[in-house]
Amino acid sequence: MKFVMKTSMAALKKKKIKKRAGVKKVDSLTLSVRLHGGKTVKKTSGKVKIFDLRKPLKKSAKKVLVLELKRAKQNPIIEPARNSYWESKATLNPTALYHNDKVHIIYRAIGDNDSSVLGYAGSYDGYNIAERLPYPVYKRPSHSVKPDISLAPIDYISGGGWNGGCEDPRLTLLGDTVYMLYTAFDGWGSVRIALTSIPLADFEKKNWIWKAPVLISPRGEVHKNWVLFPEKINGKFAILHSFFPTVRIDYFESLNELDGTKFIHSDNTRPIDSSRDWDSWFRGVGPAPIKTDIGWLILYHAMDHKNPDRYRLGALILDLKDPTKVLYRSSAPILEPEEYYENNGYKWGVVYSCGAVVVDGTLFVYYGGADKVIGVASVPLNRLLEDLKTHRMTKLKKQAVQL
Repeated sequence: MKFVMKTSMAALKKKKIKKRAGVKKVDSLTLSVRLHGGKTVKKTSGKVKIFDLRKPLKKSAKKVLVLELKRAKQNPIIEPARNSYWESKATLNPTALYHNDKVHIIYRAIGDNDSSVLGYAGSYDGYNIAERLPYPVYKRPSHSVKPDISLAPIDYISGGGWNGGCEDPRLTLLGDTVYMLYTAFDGWGSVRIALTSIPLADFEKKNWIWKAPVLISPRGEVHKNWVLFPEKINGKFAILHSFFPTVRIDYFESLNELDGTKFIHSDNTRPIDSSRDWDSWFRGVGPAPIKTDIGWLILYHAMDHKNPDRYRLGALILDLKDPTKVLYRSSAPILEPEEYYENNGYKWGVVYSCGAVVVDGTLFVYYGGADKVIGVASVPLNRLLEDLKTHRMTKLKKQAVQL
């Protein structure tokens, strides 16, 4: 916590500050206390006030300072291409995969027809884009373009893409196959999770021959933010699809079990947790889980239900053997919308990550800013893990409140 005393030099000459056994007397000074989140508390008095520096601050004025991600000076690293029909309006919500000394980024793009497709960019240092393809590498299959009008239309426009398409991808490398989960929106009444894959060799060669996608969530429901673990757990594929009020994971001997007739039934009620502050309304998991020495690192999106227009990013750790157990959880956001490019777009006040990689001990988090551009932020992984253990807060309580 940082204390700043503000006064003029002339005023200081007139004031007397006496020290006595660790106690300071301050006459008519303004004391500014800068708290986490940018808030400043000021107290001014014309009378002498006594501050005992040996005693801790009152609990109501104390905030825990937690580690925050450091944004790249190059941000935003990907922006809409005005002259490109398929990504002229927005580039957002990227996923990422690190392989053979290169960060591969698959990102959502919205173009002239307000439909979402997926583009590709690559980076060798994690910050600077060295390659960006001029065409989409994935788009919804032609047979799924027609909306399901048997369903009632829903009030859903994500990132301005009212015409549907492929949204918010999550990549997972498992063995020699790259799997991708994404949100499939038909532009009418169906927001479902789709699963596709591509051989790693084809992915690296940019032979974009994806396996035909299958829908793995039921029709008539809205589901987003599902992730596949990057290794089998107890010998089975694991898909994390709900976090609050309980961590819910479905396991499969083979992902071929999800053939379009079998669906994962998740909880999309999103109740409010009044025991939490900045993340009382848990929105969903961000990137695919990252394995660490202390557990599975999960980055997640959340907001304060009293201020539901600001998406923030938090972190937590799940048990390696039983990932339904939460071991640590950040007590404050590790990234929140503060920069101009995170507050100037289709939806202001949004940082939304679908991808993160670890390169030489550094965690790179790729995220969408204001549903329009893409940024990256980083932090030494060991520092983040130590901070999570220090400022842990793991209780997840169900609150019977609905928005």
